[in-house]
Amino acid sequence: MSARDDVKSRIDVIEESYEFFLAYAAQGLSTDQAAKSSYRIRDFLGKMEKALDGLADAFRAAASDDSAAPAGAWDEQIRVLEGDADAALAIVRLVGSRTGVSSQLVDNLNANIHLRALLTDLFLMDDLIDLIE
Repeated sequence: MSARDDVKSRIDVIEESYEFFLAYAAQGLSTDQAAKSSYRIRDFLGKMEKALDGLADAFRAAASDDSAAPAGAWDEQIRVLEGDADAALAIVRLVGSRTGVSSQLVDNLNANIHLRALLTDLFLMDDLIDLIE
């Protein structure tokens, strides 16, 4: 898999997980233990964790192929992304470690400023990565 494809795949997983989290939060579950979809919340938390872990390095590898950009053009934004991804990863891991994952907990995860910052980083950077030939 190319570095660009790795980045695109990670972005897809993060966005898909966030969409699932929005739907899960709307269910009003007090815990995931009795929910028929309990394995799904754990699955999506795990997928997001895996996609976030090393995300900045994946972007660095993909950006290194951008011969049109001036040297170092990606560096600052990737550092911003790295901080947001690390903060989001920490909260995703903490939520995933809980015995019961309620809809309210996931709703608060969705509202977390670090996760939202990461998503807005990715919206922009996804468009930019598409411009790499």
